[in-house]
Amino acid sequence: MRAFLLLASAVLLSGCLARTAASVVTLPVMAASAGVDAVTTSQSEADQRRGREIREEEERLGRLARRCDRNPDREECAELQQARQPE
Repeated sequence: MRAFLLLASAVLLSGCLARTAASVVTLPVMAASAGVDAVTTSQSEADQRRGREIREEEERLGRLARRCDRNPDREECAELQQARQPE
């Protein structure tokens, strides 16, 4: 009876061992690819970041323009005039 239980458990556990072995083998590859992905920036990510920077700068200039419309004597309004002038 004991031999039957050992044989049955060996057959049943072989699937678990195979999955564990496959996980152990693929773990370094998955870790390396995650590290490379974290370090590199795709073109779409760079485009999104640049678009966000442009949008934030436009929002900042819009706030500054509204402040300068209310009080044109502010010191920071000279910066707005420089930004509005074509180069």
